Amino acid sequence: MRLIVFLTSLILSVSASSQTFMFDDAEDMDTESVEEWEASAELGLLFTTGNTDSESLKGKLNVSRDYKRWRHKGTLDYYTAEQEDQSTGESYETADRLFLSGQSNYKFAEDSRSSLFVFASYEEDEYSGYEYQSTVALGYGARYRYSEDIFADYEIGPGYSRYKEIESGIPRESQGTAILRLAGDLQWRISETSKFSALLSSEIGEENTKSRGEVSVSANLNSALAMKFSFAATHNSEVANESIEKLDTEAAVTLVYSF
Repeated sequence: MRLIVFLTSLILSVSASSQTFMFDDAEDMDTESVEEWEASAELGLLFTTGNTDSESLKGKLNVSRDYKRWRHKGTLDYYTAEQEDQSTGESYETADRLFLSGQSNYKFAEDSRSSLFVFASYEEDEYSGYEYQSTVALGYGARYRYSEDIFADYEIGPGYSRYKEIESGIPRESQGTAILRLAGDLQWRISETSKFSALLSSEIGEENTKSRGEVSVSANLNSALAMKFSFAATHNSEVANESIEKLDTEAAVTLVYSF
């Protein structure tokens, strides 16, 4: 409770003096009103044969809208993988993860770098030691432009996490805890046909700290289709037992269709 009171006071004080928050020498973000929703869909398939027979599928959908005093974005991310046991010839699952998130930012003014955000996420990953993990957070956000081609979003705020652990294959009772959410999202337009992105977030709680990160490079094949190389990682500071890895990583090559 003390943490929530402190964070709320911090957010209010930051909002009141947003011009002196973080990198004051960065220029304000040039806000472009986009009335229509923008969306992109990714798909990647990987098959291997020989000494190791495996297959994996990655799909992702991103939607966003930046209009007047509102900024919205949402993500649906799914990844699954199977591998064949060479001794028995049977296939077994090695990964199955679904991640959903949505966020809305209310800008203090149409051309303001500062905003208030509301964020929510839900994840199912049976190989993480959790049946599910969900988060709701709100707080202060700031968008800064460092050059014509580089800008970044920063966010900080308190929230609440709900989760259910799996121990020895048996789900335990759902639990909840207060968290502090920190997030950063860097976007760099390398050229007219290529882009670099880096995202990092951490949800700090008393029982567990969950962190996610992703770096990617994409190159356009034409006006609507691009190829994307990405590396993502998810880390939980606490897991149900020692047989579960705290760090999960994922490297992918996908085709991205924008519409």
